[in-house]
Amino acid sequence: MQGQLPHDPKIESRFCRFESPEYGIRALMKLLCNYHKKGYQTVAKMIDRWAPNVENNTSAYIKGVAKALGVDPHQVISVDKVTLIVLAKSIIQHENGKQPYSNEVFEKAFNLL
Repeated sequence: MQGQLPHDPKIESRFCRFESPEYGIRALMKLLCNYHKKGYQTVAKMIDRWAPNVENNTSAYIKGVAKALGVDPHQVISVDKVTLIVLAKSIIQHENGKQPYSNEVFEKAFNLL
């Protein structure tokens, strides 16, 4: 995967690491596009796949992402530039408790797709 660092279980046992935020966000966007192609075309379906109930409060996660997008959780969404950027920002906010990246980082990530 583009920009992915070699796996090192001493640093991170479960998740991929990337050489820059742009490459990590690009990977997230690419994964969301793949979900969409495979029929996961609503916020509810995407987040349920991304963050299963065994590890997350998926219901709250879905509500937060849908609210950020301004859509019903079960409404089919596109994966255009604006939507992908809002999705990525919302997921990062939920996963980290904050979203520290500038709009420029998201633009660069999208342009790497």
